[in-house]
Amino acid sequence: MATIETVTPESGSAPSGPHGYSKDKDAHLKRLRRIEGQVRGLQRMVEEDTYCIDILTQVSASTKALQSFALQLLEEHLRHCVAHAAEEGGPEIDAKVEEATAAIARLLRT
Repeated sequence: MATIETVTPESGSAPSGPHGYSKDKDAHLKRLRRIEGQVRGLQRMVEEDTYCIDILTQVSASTKALQSFALQLLEEHLRHCVAHAAEEGGPEIDAKVEEATAAIARLLRT
């Protein structure tokens, strides 16, 4: 079973907003609630002894929905946070690129 990994920056606190996703926050929350509904549906399917393949189909759909959400969030991070660091210059850009690279590596492991 996969575990949810909590990642915190080495500094001990995340940068304060606004973040790249802030302008679309309501849409993101709506999307996450839909994904949450899919996962609750999986629980219900198991409780109701639904056929294995039907459950696996729903697992795949839920996984794809989360992956799609993650890619959207990553794109917004690159367009907002990394681009802002590039405009500012200095060592911050290297830190943001490393941070984004690590996030991509985590997404590829899933």
